[in-house]
Amino acid sequence: MKQFIDDIRQKQRFYQSQGFYTSFLRALSSDGTLAVMLYRLTGFFIKYRLSPLAWLTHKFNVLATGCVIGVRAKFDTGFILLHPIGVVINSKVQGGRNVVIESGVVIGDEKGQAPVLGDNVFIGSGAKVIGGISIGSNAKVGANAVVVKDVPENTTVVGIPAKEIVRK
Repeated sequence: MKQFIDDIRQKQRFYQSQGFYTSFLRALSSDGTLAVMLYRLTGFFIKYRLSPLAWLTHKFNVLATGCVIGVRAKFDTGFILLHPIGVVINSKVQGGRNVVIESGVVIGDEKGQAPVLGDNVFIGSGAKVIGGISIGSNAKVGANAVVVKDVPENTTVVGIPAKEIVRK
């Protein structure tokens, strides 16, 4: 429950950083919150070996939100799904604190290897992050980027395949 409350508080801070005052209640009722809540509930059931309940909450998440988050995927506190429709996250994915994911994102396994996301990572709409790669802390992945190689910390990547934006 604490992780879920931390997720909502981080979502509130995220909206405020975008210039929108958002109350806790508004953040709680915004798009994506149900998907995160069901993901956290599924993780709770897995932790306490209640697999049938985990399966039910996982399936309900898929049906109710259009979002597939693997039952063993791990995200630290501050996990935000801005728009859950079309999001697919493999069970082997590991994510740090304050990960923000937009709609249509796929974070998937390739040859048994899945991505590891650092802290304060942002992944834009439609992006694909595939294979045993790492996305460094404070990195941003642009919309529709296809990431198949490691992304260093404090970097923004865009394109197909994703390449670092060089700032002048």
